[in-house]
Amino acid sequence: MSSNTGHPASTLNKVVLGLQWGDEGKGKVIDLLAGQTDMVVRCQGGANAGHTVVVGGKKTVLHLLPSGVLHSGARCIIGNGVVVDPLALCAEIDELALHGSDPTSRLAVSDRAHLVLPCHKALDAANETRKGDAKVGTTLRGIGPAYADKVARTGIRCGELRDLPAFTSHLRSHLIGVNGLLAALGAPAVDVEGAIDQVLPACRRVAGLVADTASELHQAAAAGKRFLFEGAQGVLLDIDYGTYPFVTSSNTGVGGVICGSGLSHKQLGEVIGVVKAYSTRVGAGPFPVELTGAAHGAKGDDIRRRGAEFGATTGRPRRCGWLDLVAVRFACRLNGVDSIALTKLDILTGEPELPVCVAYELDGARIDTIPSRIEDLARAKPVYEMLPGWSSPLGACRTRESLPTGARTYVEFLERQLSVPIRWIGTGPGREEIIER
Repeated sequence: MSSNTGHPASTLNKVVLGLQWGDEGKGKVIDLLAGQTDMVVRCQGGANAGHTVVVGGKKTVLHLLPSGVLHSGARCIIGNGVVVDPLALCAEIDELALHGSDPTSRLAVSDRAHLVLPCHKALDAANETRKGDAKVGTTLRGIGPAYADKVARTGIRCGELRDLPAFTSHLRSHLIGVNGLLAALGAPAVDVEGAIDQVLPACRRVAGLVADTASELHQAAAAGKRFLFEGAQGVLLDIDYGTYPFVTSSNTGVGGVICGSGLSHKQLGEVIGVVKAYSTRVGAGPFPVELTGAAHGAKGDDIRRRGAEFGATTGRPRRCGWLDLVAVRFACRLNGVDSIALTKLDILTGEPELPVCVAYELDGARIDTIPSRIEDLARAKPVYEMLPGWSSPLGACRTRESLPTGARTYVEFLERQLSVPIRWIGTGPGREEIIER
């Protein structure tokens, strides 16, 4: 793609963020936009993320690789804010290669990104076991312990892979130290030499991808290249602003994009928030709109079945509920969202009426934001407005005007409530099943 020197970043670049608890359908939106960009940049998270893209009826699930990797014209960057599991990354590359797409010539991994190693997964499992009923419900991919090492200044970065003998020595010392922590937790020790033998071949492969990605991005920005910044997880899982402690280990909003890429706020451009037409979350934590119990559990099960709401990374069933606009509005404010991509609207087809949460009731008072105390959020009751449903399928709809009246009413109601335009509407899982304006 040719450069666009002279055009402001605001007209060239896009940030894609999930505005709920993850699983909003960001992969499809990123895939749609990646064909119009030069550089796709993943900025945070790790192999705990799962982005699903359906092209030509074939489903591809990506965890570490940016979703834009499916477009041969896009350069893909795994930024310094990502924690990189070399085993998972190599497995993902190999899976794509089996289907005729080898992304390695277009892929770079930041030399400042931290590594996820076998000991991190062992610590993840040990910590969750120790917490018992209070466990967070992590994916057990070692993400939290890897970020903990980063903050504790004991982590191992991808740049060390350029000197594999020195890296191996550092890894051996690190594993011995972690075994001391595992012993304190009453968990089995990691086989030090076995772990080294397990991870070293993948590390050798990843070493060939390691680069000073921050400098590459600065040079690309100076040349007027177009960027697509790809968020992982969702804003309500943000380590600072999510439903703490039931959150991920990184900043999932625009702050994470800046810190995790090496570019400044001036390069962000348009901020696009992805919103599923209903709510889901995986793992533990308060979820005010959840459809559960004797009165509503069957409806939650029905939505889960229709929407195939099972984790792309873990396969765990997602908790389902009606759309929570308190949560989405909070995420829009935090991130200065310019436009919204509404996904999975088709899953609501057939509902006679659709409740939408517009506020919470807490201790007799009506509130329109998410309380910071987890105990307060657990007691908050959703305040619903009822909207008419629709019965006609949406898969063939390609314009707003072709949507059933109830679906148009739903979209317009969301725009009024959020004061943000909805530019994309997902009407099915395929790449082409989308309305754009």
